[in-house]
Amino acid sequence: MDHKSKKGQFSYQIIRSDRRTLSLIVRRGKVLVRAPYRQSEDSIVRFVETHAGWVLQKLSDSLEREKTAREVRPLSSAELRKLHARAVAYIPGRVSCYAPIVGVTYGKITFRIYKSKWGSCKADGSLAFNTLLMLAPDDVIDSVIIHELCHRLEMNHSDRFYRQVYRVCPNYDERHRWLKNHRDEIMAQAGLL
Repeated sequence: MDHKSKKGQFSYQIIRSDRRTLSLIVRRGKVLVRAPYRQSEDSIVRFVETHAGWVLQKLSDSLEREKTAREVRPLSSAELRKLHARAVAYIPGRVSCYAPIVGVTYGKITFRIYKSKWGSCKADGSLAFNTLLMLAPDDVIDSVIIHELCHRLEMNHSDRFYRQVYRVCPNYDERHRWLKNHRDEIMAQAGLL
């Protein structure tokens, strides 16, 4: 069920779960409020109203990214195959460069086009990377590689995990922000938007 902000500036949906805190998510022009089962409706409304300025800014940013993505020419099948070949040729060398710095080993490396992730690491050490990373700058690609390799130390996103990431990549937040800001444009090039 959709709810309206008090000033009617935006609608939002409430998703309740076993979580302990409230959070706001703005994605593709939609506003989601994640709330604990026992959170009162009044406190959720107050939370949303307190963050209304932030929500409006994120909605504006989201619309701008979508507009940019619509203006992007999708890559052809041949171009996507070349991108895959570049990823296979480039990323394993970077993984082998960063693994000793992180202090880990790794298993098989695979590549495919994912819509919602840039990489993954399994408990057995196998790594998977999004072929579309090749559309990002080298330092951004490196940050994803470092992120996944650090999962060999911590298979979660805890403070301890991020301490390892920042140890190897002090400007990780800046690189992560680049990916977040260019995600829609990159996905549009693969015809995924």
